Amino acid sequence: MTTPDKLKTPKVIGIYGIPGSGKTTLLHELKAVLDVGRFSFYEGSEMIARTIDGGLTAFHNLDEQSKEKSRRLAIQTIYDDCAKNRKTAIVTGHFMFWEEEDTSGEIACTDSDLAIYTHIIYLNVSPETIDDHCSKDAKKRRDPCSVTHLLQWQQAERTTLSTLCRENAILFSVVDSYQIAQGKIYTLIRDFDLHDESVNSGLAERTLDQIVSSYLIQVDTVMVIDGDRTIAPQDTGTLFYEMAIAQQQSESYECPLKTLLSSPLGYTYTAFRQATLLCEATSSDEVYEKVCEQVASATTLHPEFVALLRLAAQLTHVGTIIVSCGLLRVWEIVIERLGLRDTVAIVAGGRIADGMVVTAAVKAELVTRLQTYHNKNLWAFGDSLLDLEMLKAADQAVVVVIEEEMRSKSMEDALLQAIEHETLHARQVLIPETCSPRLDTTRLPLLDITKIDFVNTLLHRNDKATKLSVTIAADSASKLLATPMRDAAIQGPVLRKAHQRAGEYLALHHVSDILGLEQRPISHVLGHSATGFQLERECHTTIVSLMRGGDPMASGVSKAFPCAMYVHVRVPQDLKVDHLKGQQQIVLVDSVVNTGKSVIECVQAIRGLRPDIQIVIVTGVVQAQCLYKNSVMYKVLAAAGRVHLVALRVSDTKFTGSGTTDTGNRLFNTTHLP
Repeated sequence: MTTPDKLKTPKVIGIYGIPGSGKTTLLHELKAVLDVGRFSFYEGSEMIARTIDGGLTAFHNLDEQSKEKSRRLAIQTIYDDCAKNRKTAIVTGHFMFWEEEDTSGEIACTDSDLAIYTHIIYLNVSPETIDDHCSKDAKKRRDPCSVTHLLQWQQAERTTLSTLCRENAILFSVVDSYQIAQGKIYTLIRDFDLHDESVNSGLAERTLDQIVSSYLIQVDTVMVIDGDRTIAPQDTGTLFYEMAIAQQQSESYECPLKTLLSSPLGYTYTAFRQATLLCEATSSDEVYEKVCEQVASATTLHPEFVALLRLAAQLTHVGTIIVSCGLLRVWEIVIERLGLRDTVAIVAGGRIADGMVVTAAVKAELVTRLQTYHNKNLWAFGDSLLDLEMLKAADQAVVVVIEEEMRSKSMEDALLQAIEHETLHARQVLIPETCSPRLDTTRLPLLDITKIDFVNTLLHRNDKATKLSVTIAADSASKLLATPMRDAAIQGPVLRKAHQRAGEYLALHHVSDILGLEQRPISHVLGHSATGFQLERECHTTIVSLMRGGDPMASGVSKAFPCAMYVHVRVPQDLKVDHLKGQQQIVLVDSVVNTGKSVIECVQAIRGLRPDIQIVIVTGVVQAQCLYKNSVMYKVLAAAGRVHLVALRVSDTKFTGSGTTDTGNRLFNTTHLP
């Protein structure tokens, strides 16, 4: 079994269906409309035939072990071909063969298929249509099957494939004849080709930026509120499938969303993408709209939150965003019916057309972007594990606690861990006020959002300069970059190179987001002038390298921002007024922040020379204790104003290196020194 959200490059899209579903015809149609520069097309049986002398005739005479070997070789050949040419593969294949007289089918799908496929589209063509196709197909001879057997075969394939795809992080989509005729498969393939977790984050950021420009330009404080089980007691996703299944008049009901989220995929990006495909397969556009209206009618917001939303609508400096992992259309209808469409923004997904899915990571990223990029003060309201990272990132965190039988059971231990060992400082609101609190009211103090004290707090315009902004790299690249820096076997020039790469990465991916970019003229390779970009006020930026450990990483930052001044500092007194004269921002670089002592002293020295200059601290690793809001470093840097810390990773291990464990010694091969 593979891990959720596994990295599969290239993308390999399988088109499955029982014989006669139209796979070959569809493949020819896709060849005619899709860009051959981006896609490669393969008939699975043809690729298998190429693996042995004598083609398919010889293949059918092989024993089962040899057949499986040929199938593995075929899919590996497809993968290697597309990896080499950097294309997305579209492959027709057979999942199962089943003679009518046999009690069960023979599965042709191998472990290699499950390891390589990233997406599978299943053609759910009616057995009657398949029977008609087979009887009229003069090119392919197929053994006759009854419609009853075709239906049984099809149901077995769909059920087994659905489970295997969940277990192997493969996105699985079922399309019927009507959707095929409407071009649904083309839409899916285009989406599968372009969409990944990075694209999803970018779409979420652009959606947020549009919301800010439309709703929140004059706003100082933003309330980011989760949807299901937070602002409303209902789970709108479960309601949607209950009502959608009822539309189909099915006698049996098992919520596919519950099955999905309890699978090995958990609450990952892949899981929420699969939820989108479930939604696409469940209903047509017309039925989807109708069911969303029914779900919205059955969704009642807590009165306390309705009053809060109406209050915020009257306050010019307070804005509201509902950020939900659920269905965008449902929340649009709910908010519109409350008459709050002009003052409450919504970030959610649900269908391919919505562009994105909302995950726990996306929620946290949006909160952080509102703080750092848009300079807003953030209140976050949530109830579950999906909200925890968002709550930790917010300026003010509120855990919404509902009746015990309805609340998230997995939240309790995670809350305790976040409060006692991480950076979470939160309060809890009880809805209704008679329900039992989470943990205790000492570690999670009570808050009443209906009282004047809370309203006064909300009305208070918090000064962003009193908060330390923190960015921790958390993508795949940061994990790869951090690995050689942590490897005890690596030191000297190789380790210095690793630190330099990490510094350049943090500068390009995070410091540039914080400080912004500006245009600059460049000469195009074709001879005309063009527009490029550089760090905003790059020529008025000072990079301060804390010697000696910070120098390799600082050189990477300098490589990203070549016009910035570069200054070496062994002790804070090395910083002179000339280093900062005329400058507008400082990037302070150290390889490791253990206690924060060196960083604190340098920031204080900078503030003595330039009280208002913006400071971005860049480090490879910061000890978690330094980020606690009651720590000395956090308090000093927060009080210093306009300070942002960017780290490649956070470490829970508290130690001071010496000899072979000291980063500076490892960087410069002086590990023999004490």
